[in-house]
Amino acid sequence: MQQTLIDIPEEKQLPIAEKGKGRPRIQRANRQQIEMRVAALDSLVPEDHKVRIVWEMAQEYDLSKLYGYIDAIEGEAGRPAIDPLILVALWLYATTERIGSARELARLCEEHIAYQWILGGVSVNYHTLADFRVNYESELDEILTENVAALMSEGIVSLDRTAQDGIRVRAYAGSGSFRRQARLETFLIEAEEEVKALKEMGRNDKEGFDQRRLSAQKRAGEERLVRVKEALDEIKKVKETKARSHKSKGKKKEERSSTTDPEARIMKMADGGFRPAYNGQFSVDVESGIVVGVDITNQVDQGQMIPMIDQIDRRYHRLPKEHLVDGGFVTNSDMEEASKRNVQIYAPLLEEDPEKSSLHQPYKLETPIVQAWQERMNSMQGKEIYKERASSIEWVNALARNRGLQQFGVRGKQKAKSALLWYALVHNLWVLNRLRMATTERC
Repeated sequence: MQQTLIDIPEEKQLPIAEKGKGRPRIQRANRQQIEMRVAALDSLVPEDHKVRIVWEMAQEYDLSKLYGYIDAIEGEAGRPAIDPLILVALWLYATTERIGSARELARLCEEHIAYQWILGGVSVNYHTLADFRVNYESELDEILTENVAALMSEGIVSLDRTAQDGIRVRAYAGSGSFRRQARLETFLIEAEEEVKALKEMGRNDKEGFDQRRLSAQKRAGEERLVRVKEALDEIKKVKETKARSHKSKGKKKEERSSTTDPEARIMKMADGGFRPAYNGQFSVDVESGIVVGVDITNQVDQGQMIPMIDQIDRRYHRLPKEHLVDGGFVTNSDMEEASKRNVQIYAPLLEEDPEKSSLHQPYKLETPIVQAWQERMNSMQGKEIYKERASSIEWVNALARNRGLQQFGVRGKQKAKSALLWYALVHNLWVLNRLRMATTERC
């Protein structure tokens, strides 16, 4: 018997195709063959691959704050930290590719050449990726501001005309997790007793309990206790909101809050169903298509216009001249406030039926501000300007949906806003790349 260095599987004999012919000669896969491959990561990614564009754009961000959080410094002990630029580029590219799971991204970092190219030999685990995605909301917000401010200095963004729209995104909670106040108070008592019992069990460990398992149970119990307390606090906020509602008391239901994600609210979604969700808010510079404002709320669109205008003023120290919204945003007080700030609002007019308007639109019909708004929207120029809302802000929402913004994989408004900011940064990245390519072609 002939000896071989490795075990080679026996080849399966192919049938003879036709009488009088031999067996077909083919190339077979040989996965036991040892090969030596010499290649740099950079040579495995084509020059025109979009991962290179993401990396190039990410290098333009000011990440000095993220570098400032690193404790390992020259001359001192400590393991070197992963370059924040790598983590930023990973999440930008992952969001571009509809990847929103840290575990899925960690798997791709081991299997996909584009992610390996970003890493450049650095190893990363899913826990680091998950924490980085949601723990730096203020830093991501600042990156967005500085990026747009730089584009304003280049003349790409003008902020003369902005548009705003909401995008309702399913929360990471089930409808069955919403409980009334009485039930939550019962849960609170149970959670406190459970945590107390686990602490006593840890102090009186004479029976050799698995300490690792006991610590995990204690941590889970404490987290549940915190969420129940937060849910009770949210019940109070829901009551305050309902007290200001114009709905009749007979239509108001008893307040409920989620024990999974207390800040989430049951909202009517685009398909007409009601599910736990958050209402994301995007604002875009109409001329360039660049996102200039991002926010998240657990309320309806009504009343969110002035906070977004305030945000734009706070970020860039100037107000838009014109602001385009749909009819769900406008209230009489918001129209008055916008008028005081010399911001012209473009929104659909009131329903012609006064009774229908009084039920759904809390406007005063005869104020000078509303009359000026009606004249503006009835003019040909106003109608042409308002047409730009669909091609600007609704385009932003559609692209975010296409990139996987269907449901948040995190809990809480702060983490949900962090996730929303990644979509805004990715949107601006590709819009800016398109604008620069168009400029290069013209030159």
